[in-house]
Amino acid sequence: MRIRRLLSATFTLLLAAVLSFAFVSPASAAAPSYVALGDSYSSGVGAGSYDSASGDCRRSAYAYPRLWANANSPASFSFVACSGATTASVTSSQLGALSSTTGLVSISVGGNDVGFADVMTDCVLWSTSTCVSAVNAAINEVRTILPGNLDRLYSQIRSRSPNAQVFVLGYPRFYQLNGTCVVGMTETERAAINNGADVLNSVIAQRAAAAGFTFVDIAGPFTGHGICSGSSWLHSVTLPVYESYHPTRAGQTSGYLPAFSAAV
Repeated sequence: MRIRRLLSATFTLLLAAVLSFAFVSPASAAAPSYVALGDSYSSGVGAGSYDSASGDCRRSAYAYPRLWANANSPASFSFVACSGATTASVTSSQLGALSSTTGLVSISVGGNDVGFADVMTDCVLWSTSTCVSAVNAAINEVRTILPGNLDRLYSQIRSRSPNAQVFVLGYPRFYQLNGTCVVGMTETERAAINNGADVLNSVIAQRAAAAGFTFVDIAGPFTGHGICSGSSWLHSVTLPVYESYHPTRAGQTSGYLPAFSAAV
C-alpha cells in the first residue's frame, strides 16, 4: 500500500508538471526595435486623430504602425512615416531613425514617385481619355524610373539596419468595378486606375524580393472594400481634401494592420 501511495503521489506530481507546461504560456520575448518608414499610407492619412506634433506628416493614432506597436510593445518604436514622402525624401529625412540595433522595419513608398496625386486629379477633373493617358504615363514611370529609386532606397535601409526584418507594404486597388457608384468616374477610368495600382504593386514586390525584403500584399485584404463597394475602406473625394483616396480608419485597422501582423 505504501508503494502504491508513493507511485500515485509521484504520478500526480508528474501530471501536474506536464499540465503546467501545456497550459501556462512562457513569457514571450520582447518585440524588436521597430522603425516605421514611408508615405501617407503608413503615416495613417485618412484615419484621423493625427498627432499635432507630426505637423503635415499627419501621423495617426490609428495608423497600422502605431497600432502594431501598441499591441506588441517593441523594445523601441520610431514612427517617422510622413505624408507625401517619396523614395528620395525617405532617404534624406527618415533613415536617421535606423541603426544596427533596429530589428523590424515597415515601409510603403513609391506612389508619390510617379505622381499618384496628379493622376487622381486628372481622373477626377478631366475626360476619360485624359485620365487613361495620365495612368499610362505613370505606369511607364513605374516600370522605368521607380525600380532604380527603390533599389537605392532599399540598399540604404539594409546598410543602416543590417539585422532588421524589412516589410514592404503595397497599395490597395481603389475601386470595386461594377459597384454601387452611380456618378463620378467611368468604369473605364476606374479599371485603368486599378490596373495602375496592380503594376505599381508588382514592381514594388519585385524590388523588395531582390533586396531580400518581404512584400506584404494589401490589394487582397482590401478586395470587397474598394470605393463603390458599399463597404469601402477608402475615402473617395472628401474633405479635408488630403484624406481623399486614402484608407479610412477601418482600412488601417482591418486592412493594413492584420496584413502586417500576419507577415511579422
